[in-house]
Amino acid sequence: MTVIARRIRVTGIVQGVGFRPFVWRLAQELNLTGWVRNDAEGVEIAAEGAHAQVAALLQRLRAEAPPLARVDTVHAENAAPDGLAAFTIAESARGRATTAIGPDVAVCADCLAELFDPAGRRWRHAFITCTHCGPRYTVTRALPFDRPQTSLGPFPLCPACASEYGAPADRRFHAETTCCPVCGPRLSLIDGQGKAIEGDPIAATLSLLRSGAIVAIKGLGGFHLACDARNAEAVARLRWSKNREEKPFAVMTANVASLAPYAKSSSQERSLLESRERPVVLLRAQPGCAAALPGVAPGLLWLGVMLPTTPIHFLLFHEAASCPSGSEWLASPQDLVLVMTSANPGGEPIVRDSAEARTRLAGIADAILDHDRDIVCRCDDSVIRPLGQSPQFIRRSRGYSSAAIRLPHAGPSVLAFGARLKSSVCVTRGNEAFLSPHIGDLDNAGTCAFFDETLSRMLDLLEVKPDIVAHDLHPDYFSTRAAIEFAASHGLPTVAVPHHHAHIAAVCAEHGQRGPVLGLALDGVGLGPDGEAWGGELLEVEAAQCERLGHLRPLPLPGGDRAAREPWRMAAAILHEQGRNAEIGARLREAGADMIATMLERNINCPRTSSMGRVFDAAAGLLGLCAHMQYEAQAAILVEQAATRHIEIHGWPPPMQNGWIIGREGRLDLLPVLASLDGAADVDQAAARLHATLVAALGEWVAQAAESSGLTILAWGGGCFFNSLLSVGLRQNLEQRGITVLAPVRLSPGDAGIALGQAWVALDSLE
Repeated sequence: MTVIARRIRVTGIVQGVGFRPFVWRLAQELNLTGWVRNDAEGVEIAAEGAHAQVAALLQRLRAEAPPLARVDTVHAENAAPDGLAAFTIAESARGRATTAIGPDVAVCADCLAELFDPAGRRWRHAFITCTHCGPRYTVTRALPFDRPQTSLGPFPLCPACASEYGAPADRRFHAETTCCPVCGPRLSLIDGQGKAIEGDPIAATLSLLRSGAIVAIKGLGGFHLACDARNAEAVARLRWSKNREEKPFAVMTANVASLAPYAKSSSQERSLLESRERPVVLLRAQPGCAAALPGVAPGLLWLGVMLPTTPIHFLLFHEAASCPSGSEWLASPQDLVLVMTSANPGGEPIVRDSAEARTRLAGIADAILDHDRDIVCRCDDSVIRPLGQSPQFIRRSRGYSSAAIRLPHAGPSVLAFGARLKSSVCVTRGNEAFLSPHIGDLDNAGTCAFFDETLSRMLDLLEVKPDIVAHDLHPDYFSTRAAIEFAASHGLPTVAVPHHHAHIAAVCAEHGQRGPVLGLALDGVGLGPDGEAWGGELLEVEAAQCERLGHLRPLPLPGGDRAAREPWRMAAAILHEQGRNAEIGARLREAGADMIATMLERNINCPRTSSMGRVFDAAAGLLGLCAHMQYEAQAAILVEQAATRHIEIHGWPPPMQNGWIIGREGRLDLLPVLASLDGAADVDQAAARLHATLVAALGEWVAQAAESSGLTILAWGGGCFFNSLLSVGLRQNLEQRGITVLAPVRLSPGDAGIALGQAWVALDSLE
């Protein structure tokens, strides 16, 4: 037999996912000799044996990779045989990192079977994990992904765990986060004064929750605040403590079967809920949900739902089920329903460690379920809304955030600082773009500090020295100022990217679309190159080049930014635009309405904006659905769900004839349809007709631009595309016209994707 040798390089998410033992097992089966090891680039393999067996190894590395692995490339080079006698797993090599760390994932089925096996040594062990599940991103301090470089480093393996760790055939072979009750970590439960609560922490926590207490529970990327979702008093107290009057909470149930009384779910939605990423999924609430879960999602048709992610979560539901043996109980409905909301008082970053929990959650949490494994990086829950055949990210974070977005070609490294709201940062390395987990709105000191922390961690973890810095055009954003300071301190060039250009560029980057496209950017606000407030834009975009083809009719913002929080002001703006200033006071009956009428008449503090977000606000104000918003986008949500109620019963109404005007220079005027909302006898029908008219108007607007430009591909972005009626309806309208739609898939359409768009523009500017 002729022996050949190959040196093989595998890149992607191939560390911390059982890839080396997978290679070892393949080598045993194929009778190959050599070695496999982790290094900073991924996994390196030396393989010797018969030609057919080596070829089979190369083919199976992709085809049979472990469930958490993502193989990007497999590159093989000829080598001289060393005459090795066996195949071994070698010690990791150090160097400049070019690999990536995998995201955190939920407990796998094998670990759950152990968790609920009273005869096993990991019975009810709150940190059970293996190479196929558990924490990755939030416990990693540096690459390669080896135990000493994780927050499990301080917990030496006991002999039994060490034996598993060193056995290539075991699923815990080199499982860097493996542990057991002997090794630690360990749970603890303290009361609001920091005093230890005796007894089993899980049993005591459940007892507190059953009694109406609020408990802070340490998760993967930070603490949650939990309470009994069926206890109206507990939910109300949590609202008061978090200063969250109406914004909905998410709930956690043991399984899909337990959801039936509260929310409807399709097979696609159930797959999302049960996926290893375990996001919060927005589901249509059952008619009796509001009564069954009082105060959880007030006045809304949708309920945010998640299933257990960590062993701690599973143990709480197991305790509530009276601790049965085996895992069969997980398929049966369980009565425990928990509010599970991020522990971030005052809109600040999610609480990460014990010291933070004791200080920042004082007066909110009655008790803290803690443990002694550090969270290296904060990471909020991901939130997804099913949309047609594909889910849509509302927030891309835990379970997804560390996965790279592949770019069509390699280029210099860019550090993009993103926007002000829904902040995230982006780092490019070669042909990959890494978006950070959700950071939040950069309007308080805590979130700004978290921004700086996240930026430093990404650069350190990826070992990237940026070549250029990208940022928003707005000079007063914290992210813009931070970008300029960073660039100055490192001697780097900067590129300022207009907000809506970045929205469209992000979608182009995700889809690898380098050629010119039409862009439709619909959101709340962003600074345009002309210094005006944009938000309803029709663009032509080709990487770093952007031309404005049209925009919505600018509407006045009476009182400036305050109009974005008080929809009645936008209703007043519509009445003003109709010449009905004299009616504003009597019609809207708000304190200060007469003054607003005067401001509009005299054009005092009434800057104009082309924002589609303000169009929805005006609609909510005119329809009487929302005068003062308690949380972001509340007005738009209420208009959408009013329309949904009508459409589900009666179907889509026809669009309003003459409900819009497309004027010179591509200006789309929606005043006719907005004016028709005032005094509507049937609010739901009027909201539905508004949506039908918007779909028709936007479809015609884009079609005219496509005909004049010759472009038939449209990319869209901006927070207004969270509206499922608008997104689904407009896609159908455009596709019927022969226009291909590129929409965000692995990104949120909102400002969280802005950083990727900035990076895409910066890369092109360097070519």
